[in-house]
Parts: sequence; C-alpha cells; structure tokens
Amino acid sequence: MPLETGTVDVHGLEVAYLAEGPSDGPLAVCLHGFPDTAHTYRYLLPELAAAGYRAVAPFLRGYAPTGIPADGRYSSAALALDAIRLHEALGGGADAVLVGHDWGAIAAYPAAAAAPDHWRRVAAMAVPPPPALGGMLTSYDQLKRSFYMWFFQLPLAEYAVAANDLEFIARLWCDWSPGYDATEDVAHVRDALREPANLAAAIGYYRANFGGKEPPPDEAISALQAKIGNGMPSQPVLYLHGEDDGCLGVDLARAAEPILQGESAMAVVPGAGHFLHLERPADVNQRILEFLQA
Repeated sequence: MPLETGTVDVHGLEVAYLAEGPSDGPLAVCLHGFPDTAHTYRYLLPELAAAGYRAVAPFLRGYAPTGIPADGRYSSAALALDAIRLHEALGGGADAVLVGHDWGAIAAYPAAAAAPDHWRRVAAMAVPPPPALGGMLTSYDQLKRSFYMWFFQLPLAEYAVAANDLEFIARLWCDWSPGYDATEDVAHVRDALREPANLAAAIGYYRANFGGKEPPPDEAISALQAKIGNGMPSQPVLYLHGEDDGCLGVDLARAAEPILQGESAMAVVPGAGHFLHLERPADVNQRILEFLQA
C-alpha cells in the first residue's frame, strides 16, 4: 500500500512528507540524510504505524518537493529548528519520538536537546552524537572517507556532482553500502536533487556546517543554540551503526559506547553499511521499535 503524501507549512517553508498511521497516534518524525530522501523510511513507517504511531518522514529543507528555504540556512541548528517546528505544526505531544539517519541524526540530537518537552526518545543512525565525533579529524582513514565533505567546499562541486545525471551520488551509495542495490533510492534522490537549486541546497549543508558559509543566526536560531549545550539529548538515545559503513568507520562510531549509558545504548548492525535501515530493515526496525516502546 502506498504511503500517504502531504505538505505542511513549517514557519513559511512548505515541507512535503510521507506518512502512515493513525492521526491520533503519538508522533514519530523520521529525518533522512544525504544523499537520500524521505523514501528511505519506506520500511520503517509502516512498522511504526502498526505500533500505533503517526509516522511522518519529511523531505528536508531544499530536497524537492520540499521548498528551498528563503533564509538560506542549512546549519544543524536550522535543521533542528525545522524538526521542532514540524512537531508543533503536526500537533505533536510530549510522547513524540524522533528518528534520524545521517544528516537526520545530526538534526535530531540538537532538536531533542533543545526541546526535551517535545520528544520522549531518540533513535539515530550512521552519525553518532556530537561528543563522539572528536576523532574525525585525527583519523587518516576517516579523512579519506570524508573527502566529499571537503570537495563540497569548492565552487565547482555542483557541476561535478550534477554530471552524468548525478553519477557522483550513485557512486557514493556504492561506496557507503557495498553490495546493496540502491537503484530505487538513487532514482528518488535524482528526483529530489536534479534541479540546480535543490542540489546547491544539499551541498549547502556541508558548506554551512564545515565551511562556515551561513547567514548570521536570527533570533530563533540564537535561542535554540543557547539551549543545545554540547548537543547531547537528555532523553534516552539509541544509536545504530552499520558494521561495513563506508562513510563513517565503525571504529569511530564505537566512541559513542561510553557516552550512551543507562537507558541509552549503542549497537553495531552486522552485514550492513551506511544505509543500514534499508539493507537490514527487519533487524533495524525491530531494534528501533523495541527501544521506542520501552
């Protein structure tokens, strides 16, 4: 059965989304990453819906059919504010939960940290909490994996990534999740980023967060940043990482283990790469549902 589609105005930004589940169920917001779309949650949304959640996966700012943000902001704080405002626009309560993969995880941590009254639990994948990322710049192997982040700082990045119908993006999927057939996923990404403005927006995430190319924070961003602290949510956090992740090495991800104690937890998913929720959906979905329902 096809997922529901819809749009909602999120503080002036028209956000498109996929959804499933009862309208009166607790809200579950699922945030995708790069280079990906809301379709990445096509296996998880039905499982969340079956458990009673109103599961919603938005297309992040700049990813068609969501609009290009007029403010030109793509920092993690701007993404977190979108998640908080989406919660409010959809009528979420204190029982809402947040799921994030890749950039979705980067957005989920500060969104939960800044608005603990909005989210009960957080499940994140592929990018560990901020305090665990200190080793990124001291690992030669990780610097090689992260070449694209530095390449995206160059003015010619849009031209190179767009060439041959976004072949660059298709090759990232091959490198990051070896052996996984990403044909369907890459087709969705091409639809979302084929237009130059959308591709520039996706690359803009890297320029804003790693190159410092971001408009000055407005009052709402400044207020949110003051609440984030070290970016670690006070709520229980489940962190999952693919054992064969070609984007962020599992050795670096294991730095999250001592950070996630008590009701929080970290687990490595065997036989999976960066897009673990697509490669091992039954395993990943079960882990997420058991955690969210605890």
